[in-house]
Amino acid sequence: MNEVFKGLLSRFVLVFFDDILVYSCNWKDHLYHLEIVLRILKQHQLYAKLSKCAFGVKEVEYLGHTLSGDGVAMDNSKLAAVKNWVQPKNIKQSRGFMGLTGYYRRFVKNYAMLAAPLIDLLKKDAFIWTEEDTLAFDKLKEAMISAPVLALPNFKEIFILETDASGTGIGSVLSQGLHPIAYFSKKLSLRMQK
Repeated sequence: MNEVFKGLLSRFVLVFFDDILVYSCNWKDHLYHLEIVLRILKQHQLYAKLSKCAFGVKEVEYLGHTLSGDGVAMDNSKLAAVKNWVQPKNIKQSRGFMGLTGYYRRFVKNYAMLAAPLIDLLKKDAFIWTEEDTLAFDKLKEAMISAPVLALPNFKEIFILETDASGTGIGSVLSQGLHPIAYFSKKLSLRMQK
């Protein structure tokens, strides 16, 4: 599908396997963009299932995110899953929680530092949950639940990249004005800390 829409990607089309998202700044452009996309689908003998389509909506669920004119937010069902996640009792439950939160890490400032004790727990031979893990679990849940709506990048505007480093990790935020677009963080390995 990426090959089919190669010239349109990141202009007004996003593709993930067979999920196609057409986005526009206004209704007139949207109709024009839809016409182009539908024409290309027809040329390649590809068809969109009408029951799976939503045309001209101001908000859409896409790949676990809610996209709107306000920006990108975590899908409400995923937020509810994080909120209702009970303290893990084994490695499998811990991996599930870390997989869910890791997918949305760009929404959370200092995700790597918050998640570090829980990630370390997955590397050990025996699953031993400590008070430190409970604290990290609760802090990470709270950070996920209160994650901001991230701004959509405007490539005509100036980007601001703020970085920070400590002895144990690095972090950054990409923003425009006062609106974060994405957060990045990484815990430094012992070797990197030296």
